[in-house]
Amino acid sequence: MAIDFGYNIHRDRQIDYDSLSRDLLEKVQKAEPSIKACISCGTCAATCSAAQFTDFSLRKLILLTRRGYTKDMNNMVHKCMLCGKCQIICPMGVNTRNLVLTLQHFTDTI
Repeated sequence: MAIDFGYNIHRDRQIDYDSLSRDLLEKVQKAEPSIKACISCGTCAATCSAAQFTDFSLRKLILLTRRGYTKDMNNMVHKCMLCGKCQIICPMGVNTRNLVLTLQHFTDTI
């Protein structure tokens, strides 16, 4: 018989970098070096046209790439409409169009 104390224990949220593959990040950094300049400010996500209609987030996509989570990236990366608003507004000058196209290419091969 379980007692309800009014809270739940969630699984651990720490990132285990030893169990994740960083191969995709290395490939993407070679193809589009400007990803290194991304500071995850969220400006791209705020102006995204695709985010208004889907659950797409370029900021989340970059974070998933950096952390090595490649399972759900394939579905997310193809939701981008390649409108270019994020590239215009990016304060660090990240070439987001090429980044998304590169991620689409590499996630299709996974």
